[in-house]
Formats: sequence, structure tokens, C-alpha cells
Amino acid sequence: MDGLIRRDDQNWDIVPEPRESESRGPDSRTLPADASQAPEPVFPVTDAPPDVPFQACPEMLSGDAGGRHPADQDDRGPDTGGDEELPSNAKRGMLARMRRRWRRLVVIAVVLLLLPYALIILYSPNVVHPVSSLMLRDLALFRGYDRQWVPFEKISPNLVQAVMMSEDGQFCMHAGVDWVQMRGVVDDALEGEQTRGASTIPMQTAKNLFLWNGRSFVRKAMELPLALAADFVWTKRRLMEIYLNIAEWGPGIYGAEAAAQHHFGVPASKLTRRQAALLAVSLPNPIDRNAGKPGRGLKRLAAMIERRAGASGGYIKCLYP
Repeated sequence: MDGLIRRDDQNWDIVPEPRESESRGPDSRTLPADASQAPEPVFPVTDAPPDVPFQACPEMLSGDAGGRHPADQDDRGPDTGGDEELPSNAKRGMLARMRRRWRRLVVIAVVLLLLPYALIILYSPNVVHPVSSLMLRDLALFRGYDRQWVPFEKISPNLVQAVMMSEDGQFCMHAGVDWVQMRGVVDDALEGEQTRGASTIPMQTAKNLFLWNGRSFVRKAMELPLALAADFVWTKRRLMEIYLNIAEWGPGIYGAEAAAQHHFGVPASKLTRRQAALLAVSLPNPIDRNAGKPGRGLKRLAAMIERRAGASGGYIKCLYP
């Protein structure tokens, strides 16, 4: 029988549990009139000693629990007030890395923009034989190329005159850019008309050395200051020498010497007026225009350039004073 143990003076009795309808609170029991003879407290039959005092948790005594039992608090873990700085520190670190990365990219861009101007100075001595960007492309693609550098004095004047009359008749008069022709190109573009070429030999030299092929306003904007710098640093003879030694005259064929040997089987110093004119008119499109096997249209252009070259004495004084 379940119940509670009550100890009197001499006897041990088992007191039955109260019914469900009766109150089990401490006030529902009748205390004896004589407090000295009051029965000792009734405890449940357990293994724990009855005289263990109640111990309140420190949080309840100090009020840190906000008036709640610790078990009733939100499971928020330890105080993370100091952790609020971690996202801030991580964000600052990420921003610092991004700034360093952008600074590095800006430095690289500035170096790439200034490198051609440094190379222009480096290419000033005649003993330096520059290579073009197209030659570097052929090397990168493992195609190779044929180029035999020859000094200006070993290039036939016929080729020099023909190239000038075909590509840049005002070569000796301007300082790298023909602003009259350039203004005409800009006017045609604004009017929506088809633009004609206004590239000078210094501009084409700068493009071949440092830039890429193709029609692009970005490339043209980079080409203009490079052409001015090249014309300022180099002499006209040095500029023409570099141009005739890096110009493309067919797939993998660069320079006047390789072109003369490939198309006509003669050195550049022995080119005739007609051969020089054919090489000159093939420069705008050397892949499709074959100077060694010219078509009817190419022959007609070559005949016109040959006539102009024969009357170019006043235009080449900067090269042959």
C-alpha cells in the first residue's frame, strides 16, 4: 500500500494518501493544538536525506536570469558581445584585400601603358632590331616567321619612294600624325559616311610594334600619342628603317628583305620600280594581295604608285637630302 510514513512518540503508522478531491497543499492538514506534540514532518520515501537544504541557483539570487529559471532562458549560448567586432574586422580585411588588388591592377595597367614609350627610347640606337606584335604572335602560336633585318642604306630607294607615295605622302612634313587627313576622317565619321584611311607611317609603325590589328577607336587613341612620341624620338630615317623591317608582306613574311626574296627572288637593294610598287600596294592587305602574283587590279594600282614615286623628289628630302 502506497502512503506516507508518520512517526508518533512510540508507534510508526502508515498514513494513506489523500483522495483526489481533497487538497494536498500544506494548509489542508490540521495541525495539532499542542505544537510540542506536533508530528514530525512527513517526507516522501526516497533515498535523499530529508534534511538537505534547498539551494537556489546563483542566477536566481543575483537576478541575472531576468527573473526566470535558467532552464527557461533562451538558448543563446555565452555572451557574444565581443564577437560583434568579428564581422567588422572581417569586412575591413576584405576591403583591404580588394584595395590591394585594385592597386595592383592599376599599377600593372600603368606599366603596360608606359612600356611602349620606354621601348621607343630603347629602340633608338641602330643596333637594336625591334620585333612587331605580329611576330610575337607567330612565335606564341609556334608558327615562326621569316625576317632578315637590313639597314636603311641597303633598301632600294625605289621601295622607299613607292611606300611613301602609297602610305604616307606627307611623311617628311608632319610630326607623326597628319592632322589634315585626320580631320577629314573625323568629319566623314560624324556625317555617317564611310571613313578612309588616315594612318601615317609613324602610326602604322607604332601599331605594328606595340598594338594590335583591327579597326578600333581605343587602339587609335593609343596609337596617336605613340606615333607622336616615335616621330619625336627617332629620326625620319630610323623610323622608315624600322617600318620597312617589320611590315608584313605575307603570312610569316616580315621586312623588305624577306619580302623581296620571297616574292621576286632578289635582295631588297635590287628591287625595280615595278617590283617596289607591287610591294607597296600590297601593304594594306598583305594576306590577300600577293605582290609576286598580282591580279589585274593590283597591277593597275602598282602602275599608279610607280608614276607617283617617279615624281616624289620633293617629298623625300628628309630621307635623301
